[in-house]
Amino acid sequence: MVVDPQGMKAQIATGKRLMGLDLGEKTIGMALSDTSLTIATPLETRKRGKFGDDAAAILELMAKHGVAGLVVGLPLNMDGGDGPSAQSARAFARNFSARSEFPVLLWDERLSTAAVTRTLIDANSSRKRRGEVVDKMAAAYILQGALDAMRHKRTA
Repeated sequence: MVVDPQGMKAQIATGKRLMGLDLGEKTIGMALSDTSLTIATPLETRKRGKFGDDAAAILELMAKHGVAGLVVGLPLNMDGGDGPSAQSARAFARNFSARSEFPVLLWDERLSTAAVTRTLIDANSSRKRRGEVVDKMAAAYILQGALDAMRHKRTA
């Protein structure tokens, strides 16, 4: 089921984690929260395949890491409207919810990849290194925003 930040917070048992996803056309960046739902950490980047294969891999990682909910980046247009990428993220969330009992939170991710890329450039990271880590770092950026909202009762 797709929930809001407070709905997500209410459904996560103590000691469980959240997983954040940055859905790209070619890759899925993934991040994990700590068990206190305070800090997001980049986990890995996966090449996108068929939805069923991607969902199975995500569910396997969720089980491995004690994850009880998913935060999916919602790439809204700058005016707040949905474009093709946002529609794709909404479809992913709906389809994932139909396959699992885990709550899913859609989180506004406008400019997350740009912010992470800027940070990596400021840190003198090579173009190759940026390409290797930007998706999982964007997932952590998205997840961190949701974690902060859950703690401070604000919405996306």
